[in-house]
Amino acid sequence: MTERNQARKIAFFGGTFDPVHIGHLSIAKTLVSLFDLQSFHFLPAFHAPHKPNSKPTSGYHRFAMLSLVTNDESKISVSTLELDHAKSRYSFDTLTELKTMYPHDRIFFVMGADSWMDIKTWHRWEEVLLLTDHIVVSRPGYEVSFSHVTEAVQNRIVDLRGETGNISAMKDPKIYFTDAVHFDISATEIREDIREDDAFDRTDDVPDVVAKYIEKYELYR
Repeated sequence: MTERNQARKIAFFGGTFDPVHIGHLSIAKTLVSLFDLQSFHFLPAFHAPHKPNSKPTSGYHRFAMLSLVTNDESKISVSTLELDHAKSRYSFDTLTELKTMYPHDRIFFVMGADSWMDIKTWHRWEEVLLLTDHIVVSRPGYEVSFSHVTEAVQNRIVDLRGETGNISAMKDPKIYFTDAVHFDISATEIREDIREDDAFDRTDDVPDVVAKYIEKYELYR
């Protein structure tokens, strides 16, 4: 399986997932269908290096919550690659390692529109964007621009906003922008609401198993 058009299409979605919510799951399920992905992996970070002042909940709890919501999904799972390193890690290093682990497959790295707009704060950001395919998921009403990146990166951009049908990935690596996933949920707001209220009233925003896990272990209090 050496020809690019025969390679499996594998997506990795990096983030803290603190906690995982229905928006994250919607992204996974939509992208699997939209890009005909063979597998989709949540990739929880040990600690995002570009957010040094924000300490996430322990990797154990975040991994457990992700495992609960992906347990019955055939194409969606959780990768412990970054958690296993047990230290803050750059996306450049993770993608380089993934390319070594999956030399014959096509890797799609998934990020949110907010990460795209802050991409120049990332370590070796241009190399990151040129290493693999990328999928940028835009939130409703979120303004996205392309002028802050280099010409080499701009030449890889494929704007799919407004497209909802099955997409055939192009032969060469690209940066795909999509707004096919409609959600407006913030993990930060979920954590803040839990801290402020005795009762957990964000059950519409997180899967039931996650809500029960948060209550059981008294997270975000």
